[in-house]
Order: sequence, then structure tokens, then C-alpha cells
Amino acid sequence: MKSVEEQAALIERGTVDLISRGELIKKLTRSQETGNPLIIKAGFDPTAPDLHLGHTVLLQKLRHFQQLGHQIVFLIGDFTGLIGDPTGKSDTRPPLTREDVERNAETYKEQVFKILDPQKTRVAFNSTWLGELSSYEMIRLASRLTVARMLERDDFKKRFESNRPISIHEFLYPLIQGYDSVALQADVEIGGTDQLFNLLMGRDLQKGRDQEPQVVLTMPLLEGLDGVNKMSKSLGNYIGISESADDIFGKVLSISDDLMFRYYELLSDLSMEEIGRLKEDMEAGKIHPKAVKVRLAKELVARFHDADAADAAEHNFEQVFKKHALPDEIPEKAIDPGGETVVWLPKLLVWADLVKSTSDGRRMIRQNAVSVAGEKVTDVNTDIAADGSVLLQVGKRRFCRVIFQPQSTE
Repeated sequence: MKSVEEQAALIERGTVDLISRGELIKKLTRSQETGNPLIIKAGFDPTAPDLHLGHTVLLQKLRHFQQLGHQIVFLIGDFTGLIGDPTGKSDTRPPLTREDVERNAETYKEQVFKILDPQKTRVAFNSTWLGELSSYEMIRLASRLTVARMLERDDFKKRFESNRPISIHEFLYPLIQGYDSVALQADVEIGGTDQLFNLLMGRDLQKGRDQEPQVVLTMPLLEGLDGVNKMSKSLGNYIGISESADDIFGKVLSISDDLMFRYYELLSDLSMEEIGRLKEDMEAGKIHPKAVKVRLAKELVARFHDADAADAAEHNFEQVFKKHALPDEIPEKAIDPGGETVVWLPKLLVWADLVKSTSDGRRMIRQNAVSVAGEKVTDVNTDIAADGSVLLQVGKRRFCRVIFQPQSTE
């Protein structure tokens, strides 16, 4: 068992805010003396079912607590998701439907257990207690906060000053998120730096219910592949945890040398001492930066797929980039051209699941990122003969061999 100071060092790794370290030490000491694990809460509104590495920064911290023997509560905000988190938003978010929430919640659970141990994780839904609150109790809860305090929030302040509407139900969001901490009697709550106001609300409400206030711990927002903006699907600078092993591997290899060690600190299972030695060896010229990235890429691929997939991704990367050869395994897809003798290339790329839309296909062609049978194509009006088979490539890692198989009309 790790000592209290060793536990604190692992917990503090990569954190931005820790309120407060003294309280954390006190809780860890009591936990070690009594054998009772701390209750660690992290809430996730099921608004977007596809997670990327930026989302996993919080999950990795939960994993640290789990490795230390503490009780993780993965809280799915099926009730708060019906409101919509106003954090960082310039407009009122449209509330999700119950069907959206339930569908996204199931997808979340499938993905988070690639990181967390399902046998040591309690999955909770905040509708369990929030759905039981009476009108009287909700009004009593709302009395805990003033409008002036809410307008201290930067996002609300900007919207108020620019005469953009703020709905009353948005004011309730931090209150009921804080009430989750009361219901769970959380010892620690983890969130992103943009959630600090909401996390502190949990402390305030716990004090009002004569509970020991939770320790608040915030994690940074991970930069995307561009090294500037936070990782975001809308910016296209993300690494999705459900992407193929080849895509995850290749994208990690594309990050800068400086960003690489930030990813190590926030995402890797290596100790800070091991990461420090890697950095020293790289700076001393004992190990090439690419080898350091390969190690990180294989660790992440193995986490979201398995060790064999990591080895195969490394092999395929070397085949495609170093030897300029095709990967050993190329996905194949049988396509019925529907009686057409030729198919417009952007449409064919969509059919082959290489792009999401024909406009995306045209964009990739204009960027000189599309090859047909090994030859670059730059004309967005290119047609492909719908006969036999054809090898398509988009970017450096996405391949598909299309086999035209017209359905019989007999």
C-alpha cells in the first residue's frame, strides 16, 4: 500500500486546482487508518457519445484513484443532461430528449471501461435522487444561491453584458450538480478547469448539510494535434478512442516533440520518474524522439484495443511510411453501383466509409489527399469505372479496396 504522501503525489500529477491539499491529506490519512476508501465523484452529461483523448484526462485521474483502492463513482448526468450544461456556452443549449440521454449513456459506459476497471467502478445516474426532489426541496435548494453569485461566472457575465438570453433553468445547473455531491457524500470531485465553479458549489451545499466538504480537483483541457487549441472533434484535431488502431497510432506519431511529454504526463501509466528519464535520454541524444512517441502510441493503442493491435499498428506504420508499401491488411467492401457504369469519386469515398460526406470527399481531393490505385487524384469531378475492384486511399492511413458487385436482377 502506498503511503499518504505517495498517494497525494500520484493524485496531484497533472492537476491544475487542488482545493485543498491539506484536506486531501486529512481524508487520505483517515482512509488509511480506517480502511474505508474515499468516494471519488466525476460527472459526465451524456451529450456526445464519442470520446476522444481529451475526455480521457479525467478518466485517467479516476484510474489513479482506483489503483489506490478508492471508490470511483462514474456519475452519468441523465437528469442534468436534460437541462444542458451552460459552461462555456454563449447561448442556451437545447435540452436533450430522454431517448438521446439513454442512448448516449449506454455508449459512454461501453467506452469508459476501456480505461476504468468495471468491477471497481460504481455507475450512478443522478435522476435517481434528483427525480425525487419535490418542488419545495427544489425551491429550498435554489435559495442557496444569489443571482449576483451566478453572474460571477464568466460565461453568464458575458451573455448578460451582451444582452444574450440566460434561461432560469441554466441557473439551476450548478446547484443540482452540487446536490449530486450531497447525495453521494463525495469526498473528492474531479472535473475540467472549466468546471471549477460547479465543483465549488458542491462544497458549499455539503457544508450547508453538515457534511465534510469535498476536495475539488481540476484537470487541464488537453491540447489537440495542432498543439494550440483544446482537443475538439469540431476542430478536427482529436484522437478518438474508438478509432482504428492504425489511426490512433499514426495520429500520436504526428504530435510535436514538446506536446508529446504533456500527453505522457496526462495519459500514460508510466511514473513521472520514468517519463523524466525518457525526456533526459531524448535530450541527451540517447533515444530518438520518434522512439519515444512510438512507445506512447503503442501504450494508447493497447489500452483502447490490445497489445497485438499495437504491434500490428507499428508494423503497418513502418510499411506505409518508411517502406512506402501497402499495409498487410486492407479493409474490403462490396458495393452495388445500382446500375451505374461509373461512380463519382467523392460519392464512392462515402460508400467506402473513407469520408463522411461528398463535400468532405471533395475537400480531401483538393488537399491532394486521395489516391486511386496508388495514383493521386486532384480533380473533384473524377469518375471511377464501376467494374472489378479499385484500391482507394484517403490521407496516409485510410485504405479500402472496393469490390463492385452488382446485385442480380433475375
